Order: sequence, then C-alpha cells, then structure tokens
Amino acid sequence: MNRDVTFGSIVRSEWLKFRSVRSSITGVVVTLVLTIGLAALITSVIRTHWSTTSLASKATFDPVSSSLVGVILAEFAVGVIGALFVTSEYSSGSMRTTLTAVPKRIELTLAKLFVLVVSMLVVGEVACFASFLLGQSIYSGVVPTASLSNGPTLHAVIMAGVYLTLLATLAFGLGLIIRHSAATISVFVGILLILPLIFAFFPQSWRNAGQKYLPSELGRAMTSPSAVSHDFGAWTALILMVVYVVVIAAIGAVLFNRRDA
Repeated sequence: MNRDVTFGSIVRSEWLKFRSVRSSITGVVVTLVLTIGLAALITSVIRTHWSTTSLASKATFDPVSSSLVGVILAEFAVGVIGALFVTSEYSSGSMRTTLTAVPKRIELTLAKLFVLVVSMLVVGEVACFASFLLGQSIYSGVVPTASLSNGPTLHAVIMAGVYLTLLATLAFGLGLIIRHSAATISVFVGILLILPLIFAFFPQSWRNAGQKYLPSELGRAMTSPSAVSHDFGAWTALILMVVYVVVIAAIGAVLFNRRDA
C-alpha cells in the first residue's frame, strides 16, 4: 500500500463511495420510509380501532413493539445495503481498481466495515427513535403510551437500531463470501424469512429449543421491552447476533484476502 494511503484516507474513500452510490442512498431512504411509514400506519390503525379492541388484547398491548413494527420490513432494506456495498464492486468490475489503489485487503475490509457500521447505526437509530416517537404521539390521549424515561423502553428502541446495523453487517459478510449481489440477497432473505418458515413445521418442543437461535428471533428478543416466551434475554440475544456477524464477517475477510478479485 502506498505510504500516502492511510486507513483514514481509505475510510474517506469508502465513505465517498457509500454516499455517492445510488443503491446506498436508495436503501437508506427505503429503510427510513419502511420503518417510520409502517409505524405511522400501524399505530394509526390501532388508535382508530382501540375502542373496539377486546379487553384481553388491551391487557397485553405493547405500545413499544407496535411502534417499531417497521423494523420487520427494514431488515431486508438494510440487508440489501450491506450486501451491495461490497458485491456491487464485483458486478461492475471496479473491485480490481479498488485493490490496485489499496492492495492491503484487510485494511480495505475494515474501512468498509467502519463506514457501513457507523452509517447504518446512525440511520437505524434515527429511524427507530422517529418511529417510536411518532407512534406514541399518534397513541396520545387514546391508547396507552410508553416513555423513553423508562429503562426497558429506551433499551428496546436503541437495540432496534443496533439490530438493523448488525443485519447490514451480516449481509456485508455474506457479500464478501458469495461475491454476487442476487445470490447474497437471496441467502440473506432465506436466513430471515425461509428459516423461520421451516421451523414452523417442526414439533413444538423443537421450535422452542431451536427457533430462539435464529437471527429474526434474536432481533425480536433484542427489541422487546419485556421478556419474550421461549426466547433469550435481550443481552444474550445481542451477544449471539454479534457472534454471528463476527464469524460471517471474519470468514468473508479471510476469503477476500485469499481469492482473486
């Protein structure tokens, strides 16, 4: 690597790529729209029908999770962002140019990860806090609300943004391994969508024992203000998600370092 090419300069270069590539900008917009828009829609519907809601449903109502419902769809948007951040360079052939300028691949991988994690953490937290605050304002005066002054509530909202960031990083690691946009996105969607469907066909005891290890279920545990039946606690779920991401990203980094562009 040229002496003038420092880690800071690589980060600046990758940041320029991230904010100038159409897929990244579109993905960020879609993430915000899905997270905030779905929160507005669902909370408005709940408010409208609150007077006819059964007493049993009112007793178990969770104003936090209902405000963060948009995270369910935003998962796929952040996954596309993370995947395309690396696979788009393979598709366009620009990865060879990038590696000519920055031949030390580990530094390049770390720079990409740094840009992706910081960017998605900001986007994820903004989206989740905006969704929560919007949802509570819609509920105000009609539906029971929650406050960020409550520890579990604040924890759930923060964790929702962290969860989206981890998913984007997981998709990035898959992109390093697979190197093909469509295939990477397909595998990512399969992990979040198909695996839970497969578990639905298992006996109840198997589901209770194994389903809690799925990334989607870990996300549910992370973003819930109260304990979820048969799931890990929020901190355990976070640790497992981090382990998944670190392992996948590490495998991707090793393969990226060994294979031709």
